[in-house]
Amino acid sequence: MVCSFNLLILILKMPTVLVIEGYKFKFFSNEDNELPHVHIIKGDGNAKFWLAPACHEEYSYGFNVRERRDIKEFVISNRKL
Repeated sequence: MVCSFNLLILILKMPTVLVIEGYKFKFFSNEDNELPHVHIIKGDGNAKFWLAPACHEEYSYGFNVRERRDIKEFVISNRKL
């Protein structure tokens, strides 16, 4: 599955709540009754991680395994923000 252009535009418009090592963590509070989650973008990559009930990856495009692991660690260590 490839991230649609419309979804990417929506993600880019979301407010950035945290920036770590160039990763921009974005949050939008009105996403059709979805559980808490963040969208992460850097360069051509984008990902979505759920914050509850446990931190896990919904999708990731354009990130390698190391980057995905780093993103998950950043999400876990900052998810209470």
